[in-house]
Amino acid sequence: MAAKDFIVAIELGSSKVTGIAGRKNLDGSINVLAVVKEESSSFIRKGVVYNIDKTALCISNIIKKLTNQLKTDITQVYVGVGGQSIRSVRNVIAKELPPATKVTQEMIIDLMDANSAMKYPEQEILDVAQQEYKVDSQYQTDPVGIQCSHIEGNFLNILQRNTFYKNLNKCFDTINVNVAEMYISPIALADSVLTEAEKRSGCALVDLGADTTTVSVYSKNILRHLAVIPLGSNNITKDIASLQMEEADAEKMKLKYASAYTENADIDNDLQLPIDSDRSVDLRKFVEIVESRLEEIVANVWYQVPAEYSDKLLGGIILTGGGSNLKNIDKAFTNHTHIDKIRIAKFVNHTITSSNPDINAKNGMMNTILGLLIKGDRNCAGDEVDPNNLFSQKPEDNLAAALGRTEMPKKQGVVPTEAEKRQQEEELRKKKEEEERQERERQEEEERRQAQERKENSPLNKGLKWLKKMSNIITAEE
Repeated sequence: MAAKDFIVAIELGSSKVTGIAGRKNLDGSINVLAVVKEESSSFIRKGVVYNIDKTALCISNIIKKLTNQLKTDITQVYVGVGGQSIRSVRNVIAKELPPATKVTQEMIIDLMDANSAMKYPEQEILDVAQQEYKVDSQYQTDPVGIQCSHIEGNFLNILQRNTFYKNLNKCFDTINVNVAEMYISPIALADSVLTEAEKRSGCALVDLGADTTTVSVYSKNILRHLAVIPLGSNNITKDIASLQMEEADAEKMKLKYASAYTENADIDNDLQLPIDSDRSVDLRKFVEIVESRLEEIVANVWYQVPAEYSDKLLGGIILTGGGSNLKNIDKAFTNHTHIDKIRIAKFVNHTITSSNPDINAKNGMMNTILGLLIKGDRNCAGDEVDPNNLFSQKPEDNLAAALGRTEMPKKQGVVPTEAEKRQQEEELRKKKEEEERQERERQEEEERRQAQERKENSPLNKGLKWLKKMSNIITAEE
């Protein structure tokens, strides 16, 4: 039976592109209807699109496979944006005011617009995490109505390289797929795995991916810092492969034997770990290689935590992603950061129902795509399609068939940046103000006209007109 109401999300990762479709229930739970994965290491590096054509083809295949499973065409998709090109930059916009001026919503909008208008060389503002406002010497999250003579707006701008942002949009533009919304993947992930208490008391979320590690720092329910480190679990695999073996064998050994931390007393200097039936590697050498790379990753993660928050992480460090499955990973973080409160987020905080083994494994590897699915709120389902005819056309027509159309639809446009959104909002606000002004003028003119009519039709005015008329008659007779 064809699905009639569902949300579709796509995550473009360094090792795979994942598409997911799910239906939201009234109680907030989600039923996952379909999950599709495609290998992406040849065209996406460290979360960044490098080959537009191959990425577009991959996305097209993802949508076709989802459509085939759902037996319904897909009208739009939610997309997660992440990777090495993402970073955060703090910005402060200050404004001097006359003494005892009351802060208005218009003043706050002006500060936000000024921040959105900021230009960064070769980079786009994708999103803005508002911090506190400094009102004279006090910090406030909502300063409207407070009297002051100086106000500062503190903002955390999430940036991405122009080239990579355009490449991503071009992928969807090429295959005419409408994007419902582009979300910052680390923020969607944080919203789905962190608790309110952790965000409020201060925490660091570390997503240990294949080629990148993302660090998000929260305090007082506000995102304070976001950074992507170009190191991940694949670096451990490559280091193991340096022991004269194929990367496929190195990956198997990592999954079977690797540990983020091993007590020296537990290392048997005589033990050999088998690579295959003919070869083996010294245990101590293996441990040194794994732990050396892990120490580098942990050190880089801790370096990204701003100094003013490093001793205020009462919510601790939360680990997630595929790399969080490494044995003793929590011990490795505790040893370097001296933070005892380490939590491994194996799954999202929402109720998810699925028959997919990757989701039911609850190993942290599907948390980001589930976070994107959770954030989606618009129906992505179109008309029912016949799966028997879905792939009967030529390869170049497959997407049109998947979307249930005889010709390619015209794309509605790429997703605007934060600055463009602000500009659109400002234009709408000005248009609304102009319409309200014109309406006021029309009402005032109508009131003046009615007042003039009442004046002319009043008994006194009629009496004066009669007297004037009689006076004119008498004068004429004389």
